[in-house]
Amino acid sequence: MQVFLQGLLFGIAYIAPIGMQNLFVVSTAIEQPRKRAFQVALIVILFDTSLSLACFYGVGKLLQTTPWLELAVLLIGSLLVFYIGWGLIRQKEVAMGTMDTTFSYKAAVITAFSVAWLNPQALIDGSVLLGAFRVSLPANLTHFFMLGVIISSIIWFMGLTGLISKFKHLMQPRVLLWVNRVCGAVIILYGVKLLATFITKI
Repeated sequence: MQVFLQGLLFGIAYIAPIGMQNLFVVSTAIEQPRKRAFQVALIVILFDTSLSLACFYGVGKLLQTTPWLELAVLLIGSLLVFYIGWGLIRQKEVAMGTMDTTFSYKAAVITAFSVAWLNPQALIDGSVLLGAFRVSLPANLTHFFMLGVIISSIIWFMGLTGLISKFKHLMQPRVLLWVNRVCGAVIILYGVKLLATFITKI
């Protein structure tokens, strides 16, 4: 139980700070009906937990030892992140929970994958942090730790989606539009960081 709680607390501390995944979940919860927002949250959870599992078992080392792969992920990641951020910034209105006909599950899956997996820094940092926990735990208890990490992802993203969906009606459409634009600007800054890292590594 103690190891499970360690994983749970680590998972919350790891994903709670504002990041691209959180911004995507917030933006979706603002724009889409609650049911659809929860469906997108499940997609985000799928990629987040798969990333955590990959980091736990050392995929970050693959990037560190394969320079061309790291460069490819940096370039593709930065371009996709720019595209996602720009899409949020250029919005002229917010759907505010209506059945937006422009919504695409394919685009949601690509975005969820991009904000999780196409960030080499997240892969490497996650591998270092989760790898450190892995070597500090008895081999027969590691699965309890990862179970805690996975549960924390479910609690966080579902809770965040539920909270935003429940209270978005208290906000004016113009405020929600600016929330989206700020999210877009922050996401673009992530893209700039990825592109700068790509350029310095060439």
